[in-house]
Amino acid sequence: MKQAFILMLVSSFFSLGAQPSPVLTRIAFGSCSDEDLPEQMWSEIIRQKPQLCIWLGDNIYGDTHNMDSMRLQYDHQKADLMYQQLLKVSAVIGTWDDHDYGQNDGGKFYSKKKESKVEFLRFMAVPVDDAMRNHEGVYNSHVYGTGKKKIKIILLDTRYFRDTTIKSVTPGRRYDPNPTGDVLGEPQWTWLEREIRNSKAAIQIIGSSIQFVANDHGYEKWGNFPKARQRMLDLLVKYKGKRIIIISGDRHIAEVSKMDVPGLPYSLYDITSSGLTHTWSSTMAFEKNQCRVGKLIIEKNFGMILVDWSGKNPMVTIEIRGKNDVLWDQPTIIK
Repeated sequence: MKQAFILMLVSSFFSLGAQPSPVLTRIAFGSCSDEDLPEQMWSEIIRQKPQLCIWLGDNIYGDTHNMDSMRLQYDHQKADLMYQQLLKVSAVIGTWDDHDYGQNDGGKFYSKKKESKVEFLRFMAVPVDDAMRNHEGVYNSHVYGTGKKKIKIILLDTRYFRDTTIKSVTPGRRYDPNPTGDVLGEPQWTWLEREIRNSKAAIQIIGSSIQFVANDHGYEKWGNFPKARQRMLDLLVKYKGKRIIIISGDRHIAEVSKMDVPGLPYSLYDITSSGLTHTWSSTMAFEKNQCRVGKLIIEKNFGMILVDWSGKNPMVTIEIRGKNDVLWDQPTIIK
């Protein structure tokens, strides 16, 4: 009876959410939301009045090869009353990570990835004519705004095409680098370069479910595939006139990482926001990250990108927010 009620309730809420204003000034993002945990962050996000919300993965904790089970979990997530309210006031887009993909730390050999994509598209209410339905994986892009006040959101798929990780024998590390492995796959690389090259937006935001800049820890990250990470850096340098900000999730922490890349005329920021329902314990709050700006945050959190278009150049303010509190903020001027 409970499952039937959830299915009936959710069926009337399969929309993309409210349409964003022509010019975006308030964008929320986050990851790692266990649909079975009682304290979500939706009410706090709603209070920030975002025009757009971005899922960065682990939108549910599926971890299954059973698509009936995955659908019920997605429906349970979408039936949350405050999530329904969020859909009424904000557009919602996203990508997936491993748990909603279907396999913890999974990559291209997960046997149900095509079936899992069907459930992801259903949850996100992706239109039948959307380009995402015409290629493998769930990478996607969106442009918001008009004239010189455009923002482009590029959301990567770091699961569907990703090569195998290498288990580490070093204590405290889960993985060692796979020196030849790839993250995106050639079709996605071709698409990504085209999206960056053709962008006319003042601001480009790349969403990656796993961290890109942080590279000291031994868990999932782009650094486990150094050839692919360098390929991304080379791509950003090639189109150095397109200012890029990266947002990421996955880690059950929040932090802001920054690196200076030779040939790139700006500092590359990666803003990690994770998780919406559960994070590390305080005993794990000492992880090294030589690229970290400010502190590591272990409170439940979500990210906000605030854009001020009033000057000659837009100013982007990055915030990490918790319950009724700003946990981190750093203004960054995009020139």
